[in-house]
Amino acid sequence: MFTQYKSAQMYTNPAFAGMSEGICINGIIRQQWSGFKDNEGNVVSPQTFFISGDSPMKVLHGGIGGSITQDELAQWSDVGLQLAYSFHLDMAFGKLGIGAGVNLINRSIDFASFNPVQENDPVLLSAEQSSMVVDANFGLFFRSSDRYYFGVSATNILQTAAKKLTANDVGILNDRTFYLIGGYQFILPNSPNFTIEPSLLIQSDLVSTQYNLSAVVKYNNRFWGGLNYRFQESVGVMVGMSIKDFRIGYAYDIPTLAVGVPGSHEIHLGYCFKLSTDKSGTKYKNTRYL
Repeated sequence: MFTQYKSAQMYTNPAFAGMSEGICINGIIRQQWSGFKDNEGNVVSPQTFFISGDSPMKVLHGGIGGSITQDELAQWSDVGLQLAYSFHLDMAFGKLGIGAGVNLINRSIDFASFNPVQENDPVLLSAEQSSMVVDANFGLFFRSSDRYYFGVSATNILQTAAKKLTANDVGILNDRTFYLIGGYQFILPNSPNFTIEPSLLIQSDLVSTQYNLSAVVKYNNRFWGGLNYRFQESVGVMVGMSIKDFRIGYAYDIPTLAVGVPGSHEIHLGYCFKLSTDKSGTKYKNTRYL
């Protein structure tokens, strides 16, 4: 999960590739329940590292992109690599992206770091083991020519499972997950330097569903601050700023769970730039050469 989910759309929707009309690189570091410890006093708070890049490709009539994600939880680590292509269709009200992608996931567990109740447990392995699966993603993303966007997508469509070929393999079964995202930009009529941008993210594996509702106020498209409410879980405070093509953002989640867990930190760094494709030379005429 990401509180600044609008900066992680390459993870949830392959159709987003190239929709920003520039080469964009985004990175997010999230520490869930910072400082959370187990019964032995070891810090076991989940951590997520995410980096993505995407770019429009006119020769392919769309865009390409990819992302790398690492999830760490105590002795457990997942590394995912996603590659995506999005076909762009120009419409009267904006641009529609139709995307598909490949999802490669590697899961590893360090059994040597477990502390079993019974020594020499024959069921518990004594070394790090891993397994890998390949799956597919699909999505649609629409961006209007002025103020709004929305997208629908599904990841791990095939719900591929890694079979345990040997006793040392780690089994993987990733849930098929559906995403719905949308947002709108309101420009204040009496203060055009200020904009209000509400957005919504719903994700579900058909067993459990998570709702995120956000609202951000931007000043001069350079400074922003806002809130995110994750239903029955947390309230997030977001701030950020942009300097030319570089963006930095920070979010802190305050848990609303009944159990006592610490808050969560999230840092976002982003950079977008456009490449000039006009290679025509400047022509010069002089009457001396006529």
